[in-house]
Amino acid sequence: MEVDLIWTLVGFILTLLVFSYLFGDNPLFRLVTYLFIGVVAGYVFTITIYQIILPRLILPLTGGTGSERILTLIPLALSGLLLTKLSPRLAVIGNLPVAFLTGASAAVVVGGAVTGTLINQIGATIHLFNLSEPTAEPGLRLLEGILTLTGAVTTLAYFQFSARTRADQSIRRSAIVEAAAAVGQVFIGITLGALFAGIFTSALSALIDRVGFLKDVLISLF
Repeated sequence: MEVDLIWTLVGFILTLLVFSYLFGDNPLFRLVTYLFIGVVAGYVFTITIYQIILPRLILPLTGGTGSERILTLIPLALSGLLLTKLSPRLAVIGNLPVAFLTGASAAVVVGGAVTGTLINQIGATIHLFNLSEPTAEPGLRLLEGILTLTGAVTTLAYFQFSARTRADQSIRRSAIVEAAAAVGQVFIGITLGALFAGIFTSALSALIDRVGFLKDVLISLF
């Protein structure tokens, strides 16, 4: 019970220190910030050691088969080359693992965007126009499909930047693309507004929770 009380008081004090930012940046708030960064850094370091370095590097080298040891030497060599970025003279050698990391990351991001977002978005949009499925309100479903298709196409048009030079030497997109981009800008604004509302609601919920926590602690103490 005493341990719970101690941690409750720690949380109470840290919450008050965070709220001190309402009066401007101050050493107390910075203390909590440094503490949070230190805890996160320690947590990430521990996860890296026990879930990446030990099972994927140390254990295969010490107790793995011959093929596992050979395969493990590749990331070990790349990691060693990456450390050369610490030296200005040898930094050029570290470009190889950096290029590998950049290419692999780009491939993962692009592949995930295509297979996880674009293809699913196309499939979901097409599915809305499938009126053969039994539905209570086919007209409403068709309207939803039209809005979804319009939003997807016009939003993509907004990010289409290729243009041609006209007779007056101005560089502009075609009128159709400009009109579609204007509509897409509306959909983007609505999306960003909805995201902001969601973030604001989450932050407000966290604030209410912390204020309630302070109230409960004060009631329990006094």
